[in-house]
Amino acid sequence: MEMTAFAGSEKYVLDQELAKIVNISMSLEMPLLLKGEPGTGKTMLAHAVAETLRMELIVLNVKSSMKLIEALYQYDTLTRLNDSRFGDSSRNVGNISDYIRMGKIGQAFVAERRCVLLIDEIDKAETEFQDDMLDVLDQMQFDIIETDDVVQARHRPVIIITSNAKKDLSDPFLGRCNFHHIAFPDPKMMRKIIDAHFTDISENLVDNAVRTFFGLREVDGIEKKPATRELINWVRALQADPDFRDGGRLKKEIPYLGVLFKKSNDYTRATANLMKKKFF
Repeated sequence: MEMTAFAGSEKYVLDQELAKIVNISMSLEMPLLLKGEPGTGKTMLAHAVAETLRMELIVLNVKSSMKLIEALYQYDTLTRLNDSRFGDSSRNVGNISDYIRMGKIGQAFVAERRCVLLIDEIDKAETEFQDDMLDVLDQMQFDIIETDDVVQARHRPVIIITSNAKKDLSDPFLGRCNFHHIAFPDPKMMRKIIDAHFTDISENLVDNAVRTFFGLREVDGIEKKPATRELINWVRALQADPDFRDGGRLKKEIPYLGVLFKKSNDYTRATANLMKKKFF
């Protein structure tokens, strides 16, 4: 299927290799599996693709206890029971189809136009869920047991699957996807990302903020390193503060650590390192 090429968006900066694998995955109509540490933009990529190509975005947030049928459809037995008891509904109690609600994969299948289906954090699910899900996505159809109906996809969605690599994925699963590991941005790429989010900002602030940010990520013992999202929010805080918006004062003082570090132990370690003057 011929599609407009994706080359990033106003707020999403990507390198050439990622752009190539996104576009070839859409062209081949294969799921794209993205791995990388939290904060590298895996989830936001799906949002950017949908926004740029003007497609609806449907998000399946995978939970550890999730069963595949929940992602496909739900049979609302409780509502049917209430309707049969009280008889004040426009639904036909005798028609089970009136009580079938599509899950996120089901919604992507019945969508009027091709959409983007984001399956977020697939590594949380059990192996059986992963493999059965890809069976459905390969066949582009599933059965509704209660009605003996078959739901056939009207259009094959653009499928983006993310993993934080907390659990190994099965070989059959990996074999049915294209794959890309999104590395954490280096300082040069991070500057491009900052530039995409801030149109009027001091170059000195960007230089000092990026340098300090990468230094703080290297503090020993940090459990949850600050990611791109935290850096953007931190730069926003610095720019809003008249004392820091030109960037010069960052060489003497590093404020708003609570924007960068969200765990008490990490905050304490970072503060202790600053008191030792390691960044000045």
